[in-house]
Amino acid sequence: MAKQLVMGNEAIALGALRAGVGFVCGYPGTPSTEILETVAKHNPGDVYVEWSVNEKSAMEAAAGAAYAGARAMVTMKQVGLNVASDPLMSLAYIGVKGGMVIVVADDPGPISSQTEQDTRHFARFSKLPVFDPASAEEAYEMIGDAFDYSEKYQTPVLLRPTTRVCHGCASIEMDGSRKKIEPEGFRKDSKWVIFPRLTFQNHKKVEARQPVLGEDFSSYRFNEITGAGKKGIAAGGVSAAYAKEALAQMGAEPKFFKVATPHPFPERQALAFLDGLSEVLVLEELDPVIERELVYLCGKHQLPVKIFGKLTGHTPNAGENSTEIAKEAICRFLGLPAANEPETPLPPLPVRPPVLCAGCPHRASFYAVKAAMRGKKAVFSGDIGCYTLGNASPLDMVDTCLCMGAGVTVAQGLHRIEPDAVNFAFIGDSTFFHTGIPGVINAVYNETDIVLIVLDNATTAMTGHQPHPGTGKTMMGEISQKVDIAGVLKAIGVGHVGKADPLDLKGAVEAVKAAAAAKGVSAVIFESPCIAVTKPGPAYTVKEEKCTGCKRCIRELGCPAMVVEGKKVKIEPSMCYGCSVCAQVCPFGAIGGEGK
Repeated sequence: MAKQLVMGNEAIALGALRAGVGFVCGYPGTPSTEILETVAKHNPGDVYVEWSVNEKSAMEAAAGAAYAGARAMVTMKQVGLNVASDPLMSLAYIGVKGGMVIVVADDPGPISSQTEQDTRHFARFSKLPVFDPASAEEAYEMIGDAFDYSEKYQTPVLLRPTTRVCHGCASIEMDGSRKKIEPEGFRKDSKWVIFPRLTFQNHKKVEARQPVLGEDFSSYRFNEITGAGKKGIAAGGVSAAYAKEALAQMGAEPKFFKVATPHPFPERQALAFLDGLSEVLVLEELDPVIERELVYLCGKHQLPVKIFGKLTGHTPNAGENSTEIAKEAICRFLGLPAANEPETPLPPLPVRPPVLCAGCPHRASFYAVKAAMRGKKAVFSGDIGCYTLGNASPLDMVDTCLCMGAGVTVAQGLHRIEPDAVNFAFIGDSTFFHTGIPGVINAVYNETDIVLIVLDNATTAMTGHQPHPGTGKTMMGEISQKVDIAGVLKAIGVGHVGKADPLDLKGAVEAVKAAAAAKGVSAVIFESPCIAVTKPGPAYTVKEEKCTGCKRCIRELGCPAMVVEGKKVKIEPSMCYGCSVCAQVCPFGAIGGEGK
């Protein structure tokens, strides 16, 4: 046994390897990304690992591996489960043979997501079991339990870590063992074909399984009841850890129920917790899932227990929890004095709004489109990725952003209502493969005038530079055939496909003008690698004698490497990578360097 300091996501990956996982796939998305990457890093050689083109593809590939008897794990963030929900719902009816765990990382806050949706609702919706770890240590053990339950009940199982579990670190005892799983292989059987009659029969089986699973979970090792008293606290996930920490600081020991399996709810154990209580405070992220279950049980069994939480306004109904939030709520609930404020309050943290990196080629791409469309009516539909930051001043180049791939299709709806506007759709290279292609086909098929701008920086940048079909690399370390974006666009009928280097502003502007003048669907592929992967060249400098202090470079580009010092502009050399865009924008030739 050896202790290792690991991140929660690493703990999940190492726990899955210990449990004998044989197939791992997913799509990168914060806060889940490091799980798959850790499996790839520690691959003993017999585990297949892939970044799939999207979450739906990943879910279906993992299902196939589980049909053949392998232990399969698929990873994604909470909004990724929306993309994978079609196969998920059917899998709940079909079931699996080998253990299949779907790791869905929720993002309270949200810290880096479009929504604060709660995956526990998907568990109820799909009638699948869900495990909710409270810590990295618990996640390490729980992933193995999830595989065991999956095989015991022949069903996919959800594991729902939240951001602070995913990215928190802990010292964990690693025994170095690995369960040996020999997949039986696929056996032909009509049960794998989802016909309506089979669905009807399986639905009855799924419903009959729910109370059985709930009873099983009532003795699950991570569902715990401790303490005593007339007032109780129930908590799940990382909120249980916050509550325990707060209670330890306060020296209080009320009756406490830690819920590690919120669905199917461990009813027998919950009733044991409620017995003798008058009031209960529920702490959880994000929605009142445990709270509603307890309210339901009190009504079902006519228990005179008052349940407080999000529904009653006793805990916040949005954002993530913390030990401080838990402590404040518990103090109010138990009638204890509020926690003392520190004698010397900490100074407020500086405001650091998210911004495109200095030298990011996306800044140049946005600027080129803006320059090409100056004086014309144009709408700029954006998408999910680093380039969403193009909405900030001074670029102001993202007018809409909904979900992955939506920029392409939102632009089509906008065009049909306002055909006199030039409708642009910005999309990244990884997102193009994820969900962009069907939208482009839709535009071609329906002969909709849009200009597609593909921001190809040769990586999945926002989530940590993972490969995708356009990079020619796989997670198994193999070199594969690159999928050519221009070739795909031409093959599906896009009439005008141009390419340009966004760091060559003149050429980039001309490419945009040509695409905007074309009828039907047209496209420009801006090709320039992510600044975090490839540095263009040495830093640029401002020639003070030529700088007039007009600040056009700052006003129009907003590059964080450029600052005002006195009445002149200065370039911070530690941040500049010589992309040369500012030099091309300066009307006085005051910026120079070797650059790109």
